[in-house]
Amino acid sequence: MFPEGTLYSTKFANMHEYCPCCGQSFEPEPGYYYGAMYVSFGFNVAIFLVTLAILYQFVEEVTMAMMMGVVAVVVIGFLPIIFRLSRALWINIFIRYEGPCSQIPKKVH
Repeated sequence: MFPEGTLYSTKFANMHEYCPCCGQSFEPEPGYYYGAMYVSFGFNVAIFLVTLAILYQFVEEVTMAMMMGVVAVVVIGFLPIIFRLSRALWINIFIRYEGPCSQIPKKVH
C-alpha cells in the first residue's frame, strides 16, 4: 500500500494509487479513509491505557503533565505506524484479501 523507505520520513502518508500486484485502487472513493480515524483513535486509547498502567507500576504519583508528556511522545513516535496500520485495517474491512500476487489475476483500471 505504501512506497518502500517512507515510513519515518515526511512522505509517510504517501500511498500507491493502485496495488502493484492486483491493480486494486487504494482510494475507492473520495474521503474513503475518514473511517480509519476511528481505528486510529482506538489505537491511541490503547496506547494511553498501556502507558497509564506502566506509569502506575514505576512512578509513585502520576501527574496529568507527566501522563500527557509521555503519551504525546509515544503517540508522535508511533504516528507513522499507527497511520499506516489504521488505513490497512480500514481497507481490509471492505476489500477482501485475495492471496499472494502469484495467485490472483491483475485488475484493469
